[in-house]
Amino acid sequence: MITSTLYLYTETSLHAGVGSGLSSIDLPIQRERTTQYPMIQSSGIKGKLRAAREGNRNDLTDAEKELVDVVFGPPAINGAGSDHAGALITGDARILLFPVRSLNGVFAYTTSYDVLSRFKRDLEREQTEAKANWTLPDVVKDKVFVTTKSDIHSNGTIVLEEFSFDTQSDERVDTIAEWIAKHALPDFASDYWPNKVKTSLAILPNDVFRDFALYATEVITRVRIDRDKKTVERGALWTEEHLPTDTLLYVPLYATKARKKASMVTEKQVLAQIETLNNKHLQLGGDETVGRGLVRVRLGHL
Repeated sequence: MITSTLYLYTETSLHAGVGSGLSSIDLPIQRERTTQYPMIQSSGIKGKLRAAREGNRNDLTDAEKELVDVVFGPPAINGAGSDHAGALITGDARILLFPVRSLNGVFAYTTSYDVLSRFKRDLEREQTEAKANWTLPDVVKDKVFVTTKSDIHSNGTIVLEEFSFDTQSDERVDTIAEWIAKHALPDFASDYWPNKVKTSLAILPNDVFRDFALYATEVITRVRIDRDKKTVERGALWTEEHLPTDTLLYVPLYATKARKKASMVTEKQVLAQIETLNNKHLQLGGDETVGRGLVRVRLGHL
């Protein structure tokens, strides 16, 4: 088995929903049960990867169809189950960087000890040269760690949304920011975004990050208009929650040998199918026709 990581950078807000909710938000986003961090379930990720790789199935040759089926699993016919599973195993998309409005520097890329510790644990399964050669600063209660050349704090204080925190610069945060800029961000045409991470990364206390991840998402109000009356249809007023633009998520990927009998497709050939999507755009979640869910992808071992 070969392990890699797929990174998803949101270029528009993203709504990966769970249907109706019990809170004041009618259509909330998917969240982890224990941490309440935003996430995207693996089934949606794998389905989109297949759709992007497959395109119009009728345009593929028989050999190309067989390769797609080996990687992702053959489509069910007349509701019947498949005769073998796909060789690509896709994990859930987990949060790595969450943008939060900042008084200085426009916004901060926030993360936490808990998020980075889980991320580093996941990276330990990769058989690549891009190992996480960084260490976290020691936990200090009510202290936000920033890079030594940070643009998001002033006089030892950072203001995120309406909350103020004491900051501490640390070279270990520089190393983390440089690693993320080099190995996790897509290949943008401009150096602005890698440099932005290096000057705007903030490691928050775990509880503070969880609260921002819960309450600093985008919530928009939508309506449906009656075409004849030109007014809002009765009952057609609702609120939707979205992951904000410039969120960075990561997806653990696992490639096995082909599970179809007599197929000689290897683990590397399985991951090669995902490499074809590297630095391209995908649309995830709902609201595609109103411009939501546009993400750029990167395969981590490249």
